[in-house]
Amino acid sequence: MKYLEGLNTAQKEAVLHVDGPLLIVAGAGAGKTKTIVHRIAHLIEEGIPASSILAVTFTNKAAGEMRDRVRNLLSGERGPASAGRGGLPLVATFHSLGVRLLREFHEEAGVPKNFSIWDRDDSLRAVKAELKRLDTEEWTPRQILGAISREKGGGKTLAEYRERASSRREQAVAHIWERYEQALKAEDSLDFDDLLVRTLALVRESAKTLSLLQNRWRYIIVDEYQDTSGVQYELMKLLSGERGNMCVVGDLDQCIYTWRQAEIENLLSFERVFPDVKVVRLEQNYRSTRTIIAAANAVIEKNTNRIPKTLFSENETGEPITMHGALDERYEAWFVAERAALLIERGVPPQEIAVLYRENSQSRVLEEAFLHAGLPYRVLGTRFFERKEVKDVLSYLRAAQNPKGKSDLARIVGVPPRGIGKVTLEKMAAGIPLGAASSKVAAFQATIAAIRHAVNTLPASEAVRFCIEASGIQKMYSGKTEEDAERLGNVRELANLAAKYESDEPPTGIERLLEEAALQSEQDELDLQRDKGGISLMTVHAAKGLEFDAVFVVGLEQGLFPSLRNDDPSTSLGARGRDPEEERRLFYVALTRARKRLFLSYAYERTKYGTREGALPSEFLSDIDARLLADSESAPARQKRGLLDDFYEIR
Repeated sequence: MKYLEGLNTAQKEAVLHVDGPLLIVAGAGAGKTKTIVHRIAHLIEEGIPASSILAVTFTNKAAGEMRDRVRNLLSGERGPASAGRGGLPLVATFHSLGVRLLREFHEEAGVPKNFSIWDRDDSLRAVKAELKRLDTEEWTPRQILGAISREKGGGKTLAEYRERASSRREQAVAHIWERYEQALKAEDSLDFDDLLVRTLALVRESAKTLSLLQNRWRYIIVDEYQDTSGVQYELMKLLSGERGNMCVVGDLDQCIYTWRQAEIENLLSFERVFPDVKVVRLEQNYRSTRTIIAAANAVIEKNTNRIPKTLFSENETGEPITMHGALDERYEAWFVAERAALLIERGVPPQEIAVLYRENSQSRVLEEAFLHAGLPYRVLGTRFFERKEVKDVLSYLRAAQNPKGKSDLARIVGVPPRGIGKVTLEKMAAGIPLGAASSKVAAFQATIAAIRHAVNTLPASEAVRFCIEASGIQKMYSGKTEEDAERLGNVRELANLAAKYESDEPPTGIERLLEEAALQSEQDELDLQRDKGGISLMTVHAAKGLEFDAVFVVGLEQGLFPSLRNDDPSTSLGARGRDPEEERRLFYVALTRARKRLFLSYAYERTKYGTREGALPSEFLSDIDARLLADSESAPARQKRGLLDDFYEIR
């Protein structure tokens, strides 16, 4: 069994366990993906067909990496003798699994087979339209959608919510939710939450479907189990059935998404729910230096709501952690830029440097400093699939597949301009005679029909290229400004991305492309950007699952990190307030993104809402042993202080 070579004792123990529930408590950088992949190889070596194994995770990036590593292990020299028999196991995200099952069992689920998937912009647009009808500005679309999503994600139905809706706000949410569901149904569409809620309802209500799936997947592996919601937990528990062959991999110390319905109790209670569970702890960190691991352990051990474990590393001790107190956020940003420049001069690739912050608003002053210093950088913000020109092409493809998609038709009817206005569009939907506009509408409908034919007959990338040209988008962005050239490059990149689905029979390739676009995560987007180089600027939440040679964690002040805010989407309209232990877990995640070098900084003053306020260093910093820290002041920093003063004109 050569595939067991290179595994440590704990990893082997997890890999060799076959039947019955298994809990793998996997610390940061402890090789959990490697353990999962080699466990799959061992199951197949034991004679279990690959088709009987289901592995589920949260991001396309993680699923893709796991899928590739399984394929390479099973086909490589280190694979088991039976490598490759029966194909590959299904490795999917929770939401893509939901899409797959809802399409396969669409009749049992009561949904159209070719349903469209609304992204967040589609959902916000529908809620905004209803708020406009109510003629109220008391609540924002994001607040209302957040309340609806929270209830749906928690497995609550509209009827259940309406029954307990007592306040005027709750009654407004119930009304808008009802109209929102009507809009989804009218367009043969599901939203992000439906992909899980409808799937759970399917297996709960159709005993035949549940039995079929339990026999199909006899071994289930769930990655990042600490991030599962109540709906995801119930779905996996039902699919595992009486066999209970469910292996879950997680780390309570990295549970940072409770505001997205992640329920920490799912992992805490696993040993009670499955009394005969085998528990394996992966505590050896292969990513970070001993210094970084010592700091991370000191921080997280203050939490009480956790499964005890202590990371250790056999890597080098490494450099001390740099801690820097700056006069204000501008000096802090310059400190980061100066140190990043030194790292690049010493050979660290820019894409191996990350700057992490608690809130997106902190990126502005960092960008100023990076621009002034001439440093390449990328802010994780607008995702590729959310760029206007890319969404336009996706809407053409969706409209070609789903004629009931009114929001897609409304988006593309004027891209490029065709002289078809809102009134004409409403007449089209209502089947009213169009008069003078009939020829324009006929031409538009002929374009959609041509794109539909391409989607149904051509390989995915060719269908996308045809769509770009037939729609008029290519001509619209050709031979004009630099911005137009960039937009044209983005839509052409969409055709490149579609090439990964060339092997799928039409129209499956386009269906999978549209699913990928709808289910794209922040981590998936950064993976697309990272190959292009540049220092990465992002929130700590967005950095989950990533690692870099050098990491800067900025804004480490009381009230900012840990945060005391309760006005974000996770806490509005009745959501629970901040959990101080989750803030500490978030800091732990930030520390453990670093492989070799770690920089921690804070400001003594920070501008908030236009007012300069004094700040105190984060309580988390006092948890780190002073022997692990180094003086932040350097000769280059002192030399450049005058340049900073000139730049900000504060002398």
